[in-house]
Amino acid sequence: MIRMTFPKIVPQACVGKLAFRLSLLFLGFAATVVAKDTPVDYPQTPLFGDTHLHSSWSTDAGMAGASLGPEIAYRASRGDRVTSHTGLSFQLDRPLDFVVLADHAENLGLADFLRRSDPLVLNNATGKRWHDWLKAGNGTLAFQEWLMNDNEDMIKEPAMALDAWTKSTSLADEFYDPGTFTTLHGFEWTSHPGGNNIHRVVVFRDDKDRTQQIVPFSQFDSTDPEDLWQFLADYEKDTGGRVLAIPHNSNLSNGLMFAARRMGDKGPMTQAYAEQRSRYEPLVEITQIKGTSEAHPLLSPDDQFADYELLDIANISGKAAKEEWMLSGEYVRSAMKNGLQIEQTLGTNPFQFGVIGSTDAHTSLPSPREDNFFGKAHIAEPGKDRVNGVLIQGAIPELSMHIRDLGASGLAAVWANENTRESVWDAMARREVYATTGSRMTVRLFAGWSFSEADLNSPDRAAIGYQKGVPMGGVLSASATKQPLTIMVSAASDPLGANLDRIQIVKGWVDKTGATHERIFDVALSDDRTISEAGIANEAVGSTVDLTTATYENTIGDAMLSALWTDPDFDPAQAAFYYARVIEIPTPRWNAYDRVRYGATSDVPITEVVQDRAYTSAVWYQPSP
Repeated sequence: MIRMTFPKIVPQACVGKLAFRLSLLFLGFAATVVAKDTPVDYPQTPLFGDTHLHSSWSTDAGMAGASLGPEIAYRASRGDRVTSHTGLSFQLDRPLDFVVLADHAENLGLADFLRRSDPLVLNNATGKRWHDWLKAGNGTLAFQEWLMNDNEDMIKEPAMALDAWTKSTSLADEFYDPGTFTTLHGFEWTSHPGGNNIHRVVVFRDDKDRTQQIVPFSQFDSTDPEDLWQFLADYEKDTGGRVLAIPHNSNLSNGLMFAARRMGDKGPMTQAYAEQRSRYEPLVEITQIKGTSEAHPLLSPDDQFADYELLDIANISGKAAKEEWMLSGEYVRSAMKNGLQIEQTLGTNPFQFGVIGSTDAHTSLPSPREDNFFGKAHIAEPGKDRVNGVLIQGAIPELSMHIRDLGASGLAAVWANENTRESVWDAMARREVYATTGSRMTVRLFAGWSFSEADLNSPDRAAIGYQKGVPMGGVLSASATKQPLTIMVSAASDPLGANLDRIQIVKGWVDKTGATHERIFDVALSDDRTISEAGIANEAVGSTVDLTTATYENTIGDAMLSALWTDPDFDPAQAAFYYARVIEIPTPRWNAYDRVRYGATSDVPITEVVQDRAYTSAVWYQPSP
């Protein structure tokens, strides 16, 4: 048995919890340093989790041969040691604080019914055929038939869906440990018309008393997100519960995820559409294993960091190649700019969302770190051969999705008052969240009109941020004093990870003609490097990566960075958004670890170095009417 462990390559690793507590103090939210006259009623602790984890109860995983079910997913997420599909011992370096087991709604739990020879599947003609193939050692035939007809419900057995959902939600409640480990009920709606990914993860605030009053809405019910939103509205009306949806993997939608038109022949976006989308989709998944969807070099040619973990050759099924015009409808920064433009016409911004990251792992193993990456699927667990494997065979072979192009990503970070379902869900709903590509960086951002250097250096920084401004995800109204907008941002490195290279502020805005713009500012740099008058670093951070051993050293970069930044081009008449991007120093990519550990070599050139990062939810500036 081989256990994948974290190499002791970073000096901070030895300080553990002490480093984390010091980072809390630095960021100004440790309860012990809050002034006596400041009410401690704001979120003081970042919680890290995965809102998009799959088990073998997802049919695309279970029918393909995955065997680790929901119980393993929950145990692995809370930090237990478990055994992977290939016999490796798996354990997170730190437990997750929360998880959403988001198994696909379509034929939920089918593979489990087949393995157990459940009467519900044996009494179904299609189910019986697949069961007999599986038991005869021909399970691949069953998977291929299901896969070729994945837009059609070939089972058509409501009792099966109800039974699987009842068991799934009961397990979530069983593993829920308020204050320590939060499990949120959820599922994935898996619509991909024409092979274009417009999937959503649905996340409930409630326990099984409410969620068991419904069965998950699937693409067999409808492939139109408007019908999903109506399902969510009906759930809230009928049960008194709360629910939201998170669009994901927008980079594989071929422009459909953030299109300015409704689906089919429904025509242009309407105000009612924009309002409903904004109401039920306050977040998007900006990074995961199948690529990062923040920005693209063709959309942001002046952004030197826009080429991070791109997967941009086709849609999810490899049925249609990517065309340049599609990009603005599937990258988050462009969607946010387009939302400002749409708001000028409709009065509502449909793309005023926050951002999170998650894994989308179909292994029950939430492992977004480069040095402990267990892959997207059970066929992509660590080993000598995975780097040259194919994850999804494209309908057009040259548009297949290769394992080497997948990234070790990501995590959802929420600023919550406590580790409970209600607090975690509420943070998501108000967008006080951020994404990381795997590291547990701690990041805070506030925008306001009167922040000072004294505020930035105060141990009460967070309290001041809430008193004088709004946090990430918030909306900042125009100031009567006409002062320029100021950002107060702080970041601390993962105590078990790499130092920080820089903090950047990304600004997007729309002018009076309706044209959109963007600009990126370096606002804090490590190692006493300087920023030019154009707001760009005068020199790169460098690299300590040794690819012969897949190691690095924290002899460059800083453990903590902060900045007080005033927008030099602020125009109070222009709607805008501002978010922070925090970038680490270079470290080895997962395939570099595979090469050193197993002798794995790629058939084609592939990068072996990454700079992991965090993206905060934006603050949105709203001009006076």
